[in-house]
Amino acid sequence: MKVQHNFRLGAVALALVLAGCSTVRTPSANDPLEGVNRTIFTFNDTVDRYTLRPIAQGYQWAIPQPVRSGITNMFSNVGDVYTAANELLQLKITDAVSDLMRVVINTIWGVGGLFDVASVVNLPKHSEDFGLTLGHYGVPAGPYLVLPLLGPSDVRDGLGTIVDFELDPTSYINPVSIRNYIFVVRLINTRANLLGASDLLSNAALDKYSFVRDAYVQRRAYLLHGSSGNGAPLPSYDDVGPTDGVGAAVASPAAGAGGLGTAGAAATALPASAPGGASAAEGAPAGAAGGESAQPSQAEPAAAAAPASGASGAIVVAPAAPAPAAVSPTAPLTVPPAVSPANAASEPVDTAVPGAQMVPPTLYFAPSFHLR
Repeated sequence: MKVQHNFRLGAVALALVLAGCSTVRTPSANDPLEGVNRTIFTFNDTVDRYTLRPIAQGYQWAIPQPVRSGITNMFSNVGDVYTAANELLQLKITDAVSDLMRVVINTIWGVGGLFDVASVVNLPKHSEDFGLTLGHYGVPAGPYLVLPLLGPSDVRDGLGTIVDFELDPTSYINPVSIRNYIFVVRLINTRANLLGASDLLSNAALDKYSFVRDAYVQRRAYLLHGSSGNGAPLPSYDDVGPTDGVGAAVASPAAGAGGLGTAGAAATALPASAPGGASAAEGAPAGAAGGESAQPSQAEPAAAAAPASGASGAIVVAPAAPAPAAVSPTAPLTVPPAVSPANAASEPVDTAVPGAQMVPPTLYFAPSFHLR
């Protein structure tokens, strides 16, 4: 117990020393102590880089994963004790009973907490501390703080950390040497579990201090208020309508004088026909006799699906079979022949071919046939 009290006093004294060495900065509105916090954050990061991180990497290399998982579960089982105590202080009776049942089940059936049997029987784990208990009764968080060797916090959570030390059952283990060994193992194991998160932080964050500060503040707000703290609606990513030209032409045919309607012409880029009756759009044959024949192309389905009505000179498309929505293996397929001036006004000839003898369409959407 005396060692932990000396540790807390040493952390406070170190914070005062580092505060005197901090540079003058223009703090943000939500972080008035940013100059002091950045100095302490740099100190913590340096200690972690050259001390805790190498030890945690060696611990992860030397200790097998099942053993590390058992150690993590054991400390998590101890944490459920003061979690249940804070839930009782917050009058969350259901959660407190659930966490006490977790402690009993994991201690008895989980071999002292080495196995998380309670999660298997659908007893969820909660996260509570005395800082959240103070926030539950309306105590404001206060300015953001970075504590030496302890990391991100605030004024309310910093005071709550002292009470959490007292509520931790490992604080009462005697002799003191065993308690200190347990504290060191707990620290190294926790750091080893965070190696992946620190790598992500180093690779993704442009400003590590701001990233850690914002993540800490948002997480504490979520733990205190839950999802009810943010009432903003989620953005909608549903498609408003068709975005391609062919889809727009098929969905909204328009009529106009002298050719296709404005929307259809803009979507499919089909200009009006020439005075002689020859169509300038590919796949849209002229209605007048003597016009030039057009080769079928990808624009033919769009032109056939969006007919236009208007004055003289408008493109007149001969009736064509609508494109099938889906071709089943047994249903016949109607294929219109190529349109020429001789049969432009005549009915298309139906050619029924069993679907099982169809070859997939070619690049130019002209069906190929393989007669067996």
